[in-house]
Amino acid sequence: MSHPELLARTPLGDWHAAHGGRMVDFAGWSMPVQYTGIVEEHQATRTAVGLFDISHMGRVLVDGPDAARYLDSLLTRSVVDMKPHQIRYSLICNEAGGILDDVLCYRVVLASGEPSGYGLVVNASNRPKILAWLESHLAGFDVRLEDITTTHGMIAVQGPRAIEMLDPLSACELTSLRYYTGQMSQVCGVDCFVSRTGYTGEDGCELVCPSEKLLEMWETIIAAVAPVGGRAVGLGARDTLRLEAGMPLYGHELSETINPVQAGLDFAINLPEREFVGRESLVGFRRDHNQPVRVGIQLEGRRVAREGATVLMGDQAAGHVTSGTFSPTFNHAIAMAYVSPPAAAVGTRLAVDIRGQLQVATVVPLPFYERGKK
Repeated sequence: MSHPELLARTPLGDWHAAHGGRMVDFAGWSMPVQYTGIVEEHQATRTAVGLFDISHMGRVLVDGPDAARYLDSLLTRSVVDMKPHQIRYSLICNEAGGILDDVLCYRVVLASGEPSGYGLVVNASNRPKILAWLESHLAGFDVRLEDITTTHGMIAVQGPRAIEMLDPLSACELTSLRYYTGQMSQVCGVDCFVSRTGYTGEDGCELVCPSEKLLEMWETIIAAVAPVGGRAVGLGARDTLRLEAGMPLYGHELSETINPVQAGLDFAINLPEREFVGRESLVGFRRDHNQPVRVGIQLEGRRVAREGATVLMGDQAAGHVTSGTFSPTFNHAIAMAYVSPPAAAVGTRLAVDIRGQLQVATVVPLPFYERGKK
């Protein structure tokens, strides 16, 4: 673990420390894992509003005459046909089809209405690797890259009341902003980019603004959502929320040894009439019906299956757990795992080895949680 003084700090670092944030080293950043408690913060997001500091995520602008063609050669999902304001979830793969990162690609439009290239949001732990990868593939393209991670901050406002509470503070009508679209606007009087995206399974927005303006915007939103039970939320609840929503996390469900097909991310692969890094390998993976696949499992009892725990079908090892938690929403243990195809069908009875004891488990559909359903 790094020494605290060597960790990068977000523009909200002092606020977190002053408001009870328990700070930890996350991908080289000093980040709050919790404030009042993971379960309380989780439930606040599921029932009202949760605010998340996600300034540690990497943010890269890509512009120039060849920006669309350049990104289209690197991302698994088509870029050249993206409409203004549109956002797409995609993956960046190596030649072998292994996942270098999962990213959001934004078709950026200025407040004036003029298109202004593209934006990528990448995982904090992968930022140096992805920047190097992007730079290594610039040859032959008239493109400019700009890393704005430290000059701009980013927060997420998530929950069933997020749009309702944020809309009066926004110059644009958030209720008319479609899911996975974004635009330049003002929130709390601050110029920012507003996107209808998130990583919790709830409705909400993510906001990017200049670093020096982030605290002002954060404190205004915190004050606005507090009367309905909204609060700041740390990385601990962010993880339980995304796991309930069946969302993969890099370093757990995704890695360079895992390909998008087995991860269940086929929707983020556009093959026809395109050439991109890793394409041929992904064609092969689509034909391979013997590779382990990502599934959701529900465990009996309250014991949590941790990353790396062996999953068994009968007395034979069938795979391993990648993420597990005790679900605050459903009040039982859940996990995601990679298992062999015979063990992957919904309803299959399995067992998980939790520190030498077998815990009964069942394969269930992903996501575990969907808005409006329980």
